[in-house]
Amino acid sequence: MLLHDIKRPDIKKNKKRLGKGEGSGWGGTSGKGHKGQKSRSGGTIPAWFEGGQMPLQRRVPKRGFKNPFRIECRIVNLGTLLKLDITEFDIEILEELNLIRKLRKHEQAPVKILADSEEEFNKTITIKANSFSKTAKEIIEKLGGKAEVI
Repeated sequence: MLLHDIKRPDIKKNKKRLGKGEGSGWGGTSGKGHKGQKSRSGGTIPAWFEGGQMPLQRRVPKRGFKNPFRIECRIVNLGTLLKLDITEFDIEILEELNLIRKLRKHEQAPVKILADSEEEFNKTITIKANSFSKTAKEIIEKLGGKAEVI
């Protein structure tokens, strides 16, 4: 018999049997000590419990309001489109040019075109987007372009 052939013996340790008499060493209180919340059945204390002290989530002041129905838009300014040589834009082209963030399958953020300044924009373009600001639509159409809402 060689050293690498030796296997460790199959030791089977018995399960700790709680509350089965004083002779077992785990009788009486079954290893839970005496009285108190943690000795009772279902006696777990939640992680946020601070021993009767006013909990953190109640001590911190609550401010403001977050509208659960708010629609977060992906925004493109007309000024950024002015720098490009293209005259026709849609959502796919804007994503390819990295002007707006690409969405994953489950996301649905609409694209909104905004006007950052009226004086600078002097280009005839056609844009297909989900929405336009009033000023942006006026600027595009004033110069003979099209602002198509998808």
